[in-house]
Amino acid sequence: MARISKRTLDIPPFIVMDILEKAQQMEKAGRDIVHLEIGEPDFTTPQCICDAAVKAIARGETHYTHSLGLPALREAICRHHQQTYGVAVVPEQILVSSGTSPALFMIFAALLEPGDEIILSDPHYPCYPNFARFVGAEPVFVRCFEEDGFQLRPDDIRKAITSRTRAVVINSPANPTGNLLAPERMEEIAALGLPVVSDEIYHGLVYGPPARSILEFTRNAFVLNGFSKRYAMTGWRLGYIIAPPEFIRPLQKIQQNLFISAGSISQWAGLAALEEAEADVRKMVEIYDKRRRYMIERIQKMGFQLPVEPAGAFYLLVNARHLGEKSYDLAFEILEKAGVGVTPGIDFGAHVEGYLRFSYANHLDRIEEGLDRLERFVGAR
Repeated sequence: MARISKRTLDIPPFIVMDILEKAQQMEKAGRDIVHLEIGEPDFTTPQCICDAAVKAIARGETHYTHSLGLPALREAICRHHQQTYGVAVVPEQILVSSGTSPALFMIFAALLEPGDEIILSDPHYPCYPNFARFVGAEPVFVRCFEEDGFQLRPDDIRKAITSRTRAVVINSPANPTGNLLAPERMEEIAALGLPVVSDEIYHGLVYGPPARSILEFTRNAFVLNGFSKRYAMTGWRLGYIIAPPEFIRPLQKIQQNLFISAGSISQWAGLAALEEAEADVRKMVEIYDKRRRYMIERIQKMGFQLPVEPAGAFYLLVNARHLGEKSYDLAFEILEKAGVGVTPGIDFGAHVEGYLRFSYANHLDRIEEGLDRLERFVGAR
């Protein structure tokens, strides 16, 4: 009988999926569920992007592309970074991927040997440590604090560095907190001398000062970005890496062997996103901001702690310990009693056990209904 590998047996589940799948079971049984757990834009992809995909199909652009990605798309990414951040990058530094998850895997595979360490924040996106462990490396967690907006503190990173440390991961705007890393902290983190892996997938979804790219502070960095969040293109599976030049050929070889290339139609759609969809993005951001402000006000009135208001992405991570210490149990209780899906904090790290993540990637009327239900739930406890 075939033996299942230890690495696949040991990989933990994505806990939010437990909530979602239970919610879907309840919906099939006739229950109305308000989804505040999903980290996915509720908007459809802008029409100009869809039109570009249809035109690409009509032209017969249905074959493999260059393994690094379409030259036109890589050139457009360069223009975008110059215009947005004042940073010059060249197409030879860019690899286009089938989403940022494969991109993250490729970066970790190129950077980390078995036994190496990589520094992550706590809280963090749940898949980061799983990717590290999958390639045999060890995640090292640096605690962040709610009164600080869950920002990494450069001094705490410095204390966590050992002879085996190979990189530090930052995520701004962040999942699960929605907070941005201050530019002066980014500069201090860059000055530590470690390679910085910067997950910038939520750039463009900000409601105040713009997010800053790590490339403004150092070239010893790997940028992860893509089209899923900003352009509501999750199902198109399109992302990219900007890497130091010496890493591009190793990354390309991984791409060639494991993924071949990103999807051709998605790449043509991505080109249209960069060149034609900014007006659509502005409209989406205005709507997100309206939802954000509404949710913050309602959540705080219910007694949830939120010392620093998030200014990016579409999440709130709130302290719910006054309702229960076990966030997994609390999230299921809210789902079953109130019919509202929320994500337990334990999904994002040990130090945010007792917290809950709320997503406002849903229509405002559904958010209102969900928070009405949550308010009744809180009042009944």
